[in-house]
Amino acid sequence: MEKRYEALGHKIASEIVFSNSPGRTMKKWRELFSVSQIELSDFLHISSSTISDYEGERRKNPGISVIKRFVTALIEIDLERGGNIVSRYTNDVPLTDFFYVHEFASAITGVDFVKLINGKVLANEEVLDRTKLYGFTLIYSLRAIMEMQSSDFPSLFGNAKERAFIFTDVSTGRSPMVVVRVNPIKPSLIALHNLKPSKVDKLAVALAKRERIPLVLTESHINDIESSLKKL
Repeated sequence: MEKRYEALGHKIASEIVFSNSPGRTMKKWRELFSVSQIELSDFLHISSSTISDYEGERRKNPGISVIKRFVTALIEIDLERGGNIVSRYTNDVPLTDFFYVHEFASAITGVDFVKLINGKVLANEEVLDRTKLYGFTLIYSLRAIMEMQSSDFPSLFGNAKERAFIFTDVSTGRSPMVVVRVNPIKPSLIALHNLKPSKVDKLAVALAKRERIPLVLTESHINDIESSLKKL
């Protein structure tokens, strides 16, 4: 296996090893690679129930050898398909100070996310229970406007596009929604921090509805939001 793929494998394996819920983290990565339990079990020559037991943490924590085989299988299956997922994760991420990316150990729904940030939903509340989030990206909007290049946008998605964007320092919410609208990759949920409902631009709500992306407001302190979400 090439060095760059080995580095990715080490990253995934380390996350599983140091996770408080190794099985849930294994499931997260399997889903991110779009590999079914049956496909993985066939590749590893084990039963799908064994994989299900590990992911459901009905078996004891997987050992290093199991994790190594698991990670290698995900990478090799993807490479056989053309390597699209692997390529996404091996791209270099530029060092910036206008956004922060955090990955969850396992996916949560949009409903749970809104509860955690004490949010108020402005658009598309009906899809929240079907919205799956693997992490969040906190974007310092004023700095992003000044420093962000178009080539930086994919980096906001970290390990998965199925994530929430939390925009701070917003005045009306229009600019974040316009940026999301014109980019081909879109987050699964958008939260605007410390903005009153009366201040939200009608265009921002209209764009959220058009894109079918839940739009949420939160007035919770940003430190409280980060503390709650980083526990996941």
